[in-house]
Amino acid sequence: MSADSAYIDTGVLGAYYCPEALSAAAETALRRVRTPVISLLSEVEFCSLIARKRRLKEFNERQAKQILDLFGTHVAEGFYRRLALTTEHFLSARQLLAAEVGSLHTLDALHLTVALTEKLALMTADRDFAKAARRHKIPVILIK
Repeated sequence: MSADSAYIDTGVLGAYYCPEALSAAAETALRRVRTPVISLLSEVEFCSLIARKRRLKEFNERQAKQILDLFGTHVAEGFYRRLALTTEHFLSARQLLAAEVGSLHTLDALHLTVALTEKLALMTADRDFAKAARRHKIPVILIK
């Protein structure tokens, strides 16, 4: 299945740039999306993910820098469409959280709000996050 655009969850970015069990599936899924979309929040979370992997000694400093440099190059070259979060995104996330019956986390609410307001499918490998997206009528591309 090919999609025009999809909002890419940070976990998918992690699988794409870091060798792990879902790496091949993440690459295949990303290649099927004409315009993968991220936000500035995605970029910050991705840097945090790499820093955590570095602290856990999954990567050395050089490897972490290479991954961040490659991601930065992809962002700079327009591989991803980058969205900025607005006040409206934060207000909508607040409403999502106030109405949420599940266990939606704060940053996930912001990501869902971006997908919802921009009318994008959500690409994720997180089953709970996918369920939350479906509860809010957001189409989901689940990586397995």
